[in-house]
Amino acid sequence: MSLTSHPFIRTLIDLRGNARACVYTEPLWGIPYNLYAPYTSIFMLTLGIKDSQIGLVASIGITFQIFWTLMSGAITDKLGRKRATLMFDLISWSIPCLIWAFSQNFTHFLIAAIINAMYRVPHNSWNCLLVEDTDPRLLVDIYSWVYISGQIVAVVSPLASVLIAKFTLVPTIRGLYLLAFVMMTAKFLVLNAFATETRQGVIRMEATRHQPLFAVLREMPDVLRQILQTPATLFTAGLMMLTNICWMISNTFWSIFVTEKLHIPAKHLAYYYFARSLVMLLFFFFAMPKLRNMDVRKPLLAAFSVLILSQIALINVPHENYALLLFATILEACSVPIATTFVDKLTVITINPKERARIMAILWGVMLVFTSPFGWIAGQLSEMNRSLPFILNIILFALGALLSLLARSR
Repeated sequence: MSLTSHPFIRTLIDLRGNARACVYTEPLWGIPYNLYAPYTSIFMLTLGIKDSQIGLVASIGITFQIFWTLMSGAITDKLGRKRATLMFDLISWSIPCLIWAFSQNFTHFLIAAIINAMYRVPHNSWNCLLVEDTDPRLLVDIYSWVYISGQIVAVVSPLASVLIAKFTLVPTIRGLYLLAFVMMTAKFLVLNAFATETRQGVIRMEATRHQPLFAVLREMPDVLRQILQTPATLFTAGLMMLTNICWMISNTFWSIFVTEKLHIPAKHLAYYYFARSLVMLLFFFFAMPKLRNMDVRKPLLAAFSVLILSQIALINVPHENYALLLFATILEACSVPIATTFVDKLTVITINPKERARIMAILWGVMLVFTSPFGWIAGQLSEMNRSLPFILNIILFALGALLSLLARSR
């Protein structure tokens, strides 16, 4: 099979319109984010911030995300998908990257987290921009490419390790935040130049043109009733909540666990992120084409089962055992692509397209209400025992597997 005949490559080449603009520009966000994100927690730890404070920043950030999530549907309808994406991307990512680059204490990180919480608006509007004029049959491929664009960082992630070894952790991460500011800002401007407002976006802008913002919000109870009357959407909301909590715990406390409990030097972390990204890329290209047209429930059940095994393997890694840590990392990397892309697909196909922005706002708002305490909870658990956040992950992944079974039985 030639390279251009590979189903994922063919989808990428054939993309048109907003899907093309969104997917093609995504590496400008995904690469810098995935370069600095693995080190955020140990960067804060190195600056003297405690585990519980790191968890508190995460929880407070999520609390503000709840507000902006609930506002995001009305804002997206009023401003339009394209304009809302540009305005709130610049505020929620470009400004915090500059703050993080010069942060010195807990207060600075807290301010950045509060501003960064506004990313929940473009999270909604960008997804509408991506999917509303797109063939639903391409959704798994498109979301796969969105995730692949972030994992391309595997090619350059060892560079972070080299820079940390030469310049130490703090100066290197400050430099990566400045790089993120430049690349992300460029991404937002380029996307805006090539994207167009969606057909549904034009309809919603016209429908809300003469309505004050909070008048649009007052219609939320009617939208909520639609959600409550759609069991498939409720199952999707449960899966969104569980996976979001687990990703938050892993992203926040994995590097702390590895450096503080397993005594793996921070300069070596990049090699594990390299391996993780490489395995995920291979999985996207060689396994996902075989799964793309399957009923979503069986792949999700398999993904949650392997995620449970990965967390069990992680908490049983002996001190300084590089090989077993790599094994746990690879296990996780084989299951994350399935969990993320299929939950995203469920999110798109189980909601009413005419009310996509406001339904998404409510779904993410409710999810964040339940998610917000877990940053603080995981921080407290981590101070007691570095393994406890990942034991919590095992419980949550088991609930995800159970929910997948229940959805299948229905």
